[in-house]
Order: sequence, then structure tokens, then C-alpha cells
Amino acid sequence: MVNLTSKSGFLLMGFSDDHKLQVLHALLFLVIYLLALTGNLLIITIITLDHCLHSPMYYFLKHLSLLDLCFISVTVPQSIANSLMDNGYISLGQCILQVFFFIAMASSEVAILTEMSYDRYVAICQPLQYETIMNPRACRCAVIAVWMAGGLSALMHTTVNFSIPLLAAFTTSTAFICLISIVHSCIRIFLMVLRIPSAEGRTKVFSTCLPPLFVVTFFLSAAGYEFLRPPSDSPSAVDLMFSIFCTVIPPTLNPVIYSLRNKAMKAALKKVLSKDEFSQRKMYFKAMFKL
Repeated sequence: MVNLTSKSGFLLMGFSDDHKLQVLHALLFLVIYLLALTGNLLIITIITLDHCLHSPMYYFLKHLSLLDLCFISVTVPQSIANSLMDNGYISLGQCILQVFFFIAMASSEVAILTEMSYDRYVAICQPLQYETIMNPRACRCAVIAVWMAGGLSALMHTTVNFSIPLLAAFTTSTAFICLISIVHSCIRIFLMVLRIPSAEGRTKVFSTCLPPLFVVTFFLSAAGYEFLRPPSDSPSAVDLMFSIFCTVIPPTLNPVIYSLRNKAMKAALKKVLSKDEFSQRKMYFKAMFKL
């Protein structure tokens, strides 16, 4: 989008000058936003309620879903409101806050994907040491480091007051390091998988490794294009598509790619939605409220 600077804020140009098309875009984004909210909230709820999923992999998945919720909520509601009201004005303070949280969530998401790839590497390549390396304390520290890294990256961005050359260099190098770490973990996993005699076992492991590699490559490619492309006063359709891919698609697809196609997650979902489990939860909450 093209930003027209005013004295106290910015005027964000929409996808179209036609108000009917703006309303259509708003409705489309609303549907995508609700799908993302539903999928990620469902994953957080399932992992929290089902004790069988209290393992490092699902612990990281829960925080990935939480990051996705925050990430898509930074920009999409504002875009929907601007399209419906036909008013693209945003104050300078709102813009700074939006950029801060957007960079924080994006950086944290790349970091958590790196942690998840390392978790799978340890589980497959060092299974005997998995419980020692990925102990609860190490997982908590890793998640804290993920959120702190995102906040630090966002703070640096806002501190330099949108200094694009410096930001691009820092962000690109950090993202490149994360991508290299994920690729390295996947290569080590692939080499280990080749030693597995069972074709079913190889398929299962490959299905575990390929989704994070695909997601992070897709996300970083779209983000890199947005940051490194030459500035333009009239964004093309390709520019708009990359913006959507970078901000809207990953939080919506992550629940499907990582969790909802997982057999353990499907079993946990059926368990949570079952009548007996629902009745037990209802009785539990009633007892809690009485206390």
C-alpha cells in the first residue's frame, strides 16, 4: 500500500478506489480472519485441555498458534475497518504501534519455527537424549527467548524510526540465519531417515519435516520481497498479493499444516467434543465457580 504522509499521521491507500470493491475485500478478509481465529483458538484449547498433548512439540505448536492469533490481529482488523468506513487514515502513534507489534510477531514466528525444527531434529536424530535436551525448563526458556527476540527486533525497528536500509540488513540476516538453521535440521533429519528400512516410517518422518520448511520458506520469501523491493508510488497486483501472502495466509494455513491434519490432534479434538468429556468439563467448571 502507498502511504501519503500528513501532519499527524498517514493515509493508507486501499486495494481499490471503488467502495463496493473495498466492502468486498473487507468481507473476504473478515472470513479469512474468522477462520484463522477459529483454527488457532481450537488448537490452543485442545492442547491445553488434553494432557496427552503436553509434550514439547505441542507446547511449541500452542505458542505458534498464539503468535498467529496476535500476528493476524495486528493488521487485518484495521484493514477491514478502513475498507468498510472508506477511511484509510491512521495516526502516527497507531502506525508506530502497529509496526512494532507486526515486526515483533513476525520475528517471533520465525524464531518459533526454528525452535520447532530443532525439536524435530532432536526427536529423530537423538531420540535417547530427547527428554534430557527438550526438558520442560528448556522448552520454557526457548519460548521466553522467542518472545524476547521478537520484542527486541521490533524495538530496534521503532528506535531507528523506520530506517529501512538498516532494518532490511538486520532483518534479512536474522531471517537467513533462522532459515539456514531449519534447512540444516531438515538435512540432518533426511540423512537419518534414509537409514530407516521401513517405507512407512520414512513417509511419516518426511511429513513431519516438510511442512515447517515449506511454511518458513514461503513466509520469508514473501517478507523478503516486501522489504527489499524498490519503492513504488503505484503498487502492482503482484505487490498486493505478496502483502497478503506475508500477513494473512500463514496464520490461516498454519493450523491446517501443523496440527489439524495430525492424528493425535484429531483424536484429541474428538475427545474434547465428546459428550462424556464435555459433561466432565461442565461439572468441573461448575465446581470451580461454586468455590
